Amino acid sequence: MPAARAERLVNLVLCLLSSRQYLPAERVRRTVPGYADAASDEAFFRMFERDKAELRELGVPLETGRIPGFEAGEGYRIARRDYELPDIDLEPDEAAAVALAARLWDSPQLAGAAHGALLKLRAAGVEVDTELSAVVQPRVRATEPALTPLISAVQGGQVVTFPHRRHPAEQPTARILEPWGVVSWRGRWYVVGHDRDRDAIRCFRVSRIAGAVHAIGASGAVQRPPGVDLLKIVAGSAEPPTAAQTARLWLADGRAYGLRRRATVLGKMTLEGVAGDVVTIELPGYDVAARWIAGLGPDAVVLEPAELATAVRARLLAAAGSAG
Repeated sequence: MPAARAERLVNLVLCLLSSRQYLPAERVRRTVPGYADAASDEAFFRMFERDKAELRELGVPLETGRIPGFEAGEGYRIARRDYELPDIDLEPDEAAAVALAARLWDSPQLAGAAHGALLKLRAAGVEVDTELSAVVQPRVRATEPALTPLISAVQGGQVVTFPHRRHPAEQPTARILEPWGVVSWRGRWYVVGHDRDRDAIRCFRVSRIAGAVHAIGASGAVQRPPGVDLLKIVAGSAEPPTAAQTARLWLADGRAYGLRRRATVLGKMTLEGVAGDVVTIELPGYDVAARWIAGLGPDAVVLEPAELATAVRARLLAAAGSAG
């Protein structure tokens, strides 16, 4: 957001907070710096409408009401009782838990929301134990592209459709799900809900969603049944952690140091004119290993097993399709 617009929004909030009465648009125009520069009445009203929409999107409780004795009859204000954060009283262990929760999110989309929550707590006078949060540093990776639209669909109560692979080497199958929630279990994300095609409760690993998640239907159509334990459903239906697998890879010279630290070099090999090493390495399940290797691009190639090579290729093709 441009600095001038951000400053104008802050001034607008201060103006509407300071008045107990509804302020007409013309009064706002004369009072708030930035609106006087509008070239015409039409330009001002366009600017004002955009700013009101921006404030409501940010969660600011902007009210509209009638002004007694005013010809236009309509004005605006922000009620302090709705805007101001109520008193928050957290025990030391609760404040530490909030700090730890904020450090869980490892994606740009979610990290900003977590950081904003901490700022609001500090602004309300809640001391967050940063020393304890630095000792324990949990990480729940939130890098899957499908995660954010799934969370939005759960919050909005909308049905979703998406392509999903039961196994990394299989072709994706279209699913229609009434999502009840998204949970993390053993370091992996799962979406839980009612599968319309199978008319049964199902959970799907988010990392195996092989395309875009589309919300369909009206908002509020999906509600989580009372008493449902999402984590229990996932724990009962998700497969146990996969044992470590031995893989043979080609790594370009001077590249992929993270994998090289875990690998044993078998010999030299030139691949498509690029010099490198053939290595053997113990890797976790195919999903995690495929993410690591695909992230190295052309610097790492799976020679065997074929299932892992297929999983890496699928991730690279999906990334290429998203970029295209």
